Amino acid sequence: MKAETFLFAGVALFFAVTGLGYAFWSTFEPVGTTALAVSFLMSSLVCFFCWRQHLVRGQRLQDRKEAEIHEGAGPLDFFPARSYAPVATAVGVAVLAAGVVYGVWLALIGTGLLVPGVAWFVFEYHDRTA
Repeated sequence: MKAETFLFAGVALFFAVTGLGYAFWSTFEPVGTTALAVSFLMSSLVCFFCWRQHLVRGQRLQDRKEAEIHEGAGPLDFFPARSYAPVATAVGVAVLAAGVVYGVWLALIGTGLLVPGVAWFVFEYHDRTA
């Protein structure tokens, strides 16, 4: 997080200098001065967060110049097999959207198709033995 800390510190410094210059030359025009002040505060907040995370968690692999690629290797993610849950959900959303235009009866049918599709998404990989 060290590089991100320096990046957002630079962004905060830019907004501070720009905001002070804008406030001076625009005779304290409130909207632009406020926008630049809020931008400075938000980038300072992100800078503080990154700095704090660097202190708490220590160096990451990205922060070390001598780090090897294989040190960060591990399981990537879970990639599910083929599923028809997205198709069922998309059909339900399409019919529900058409029901907004054509009538409540079609919206109810769309809801009836959408709810099982979303439930299929949620419980597709639910372990029943646990």
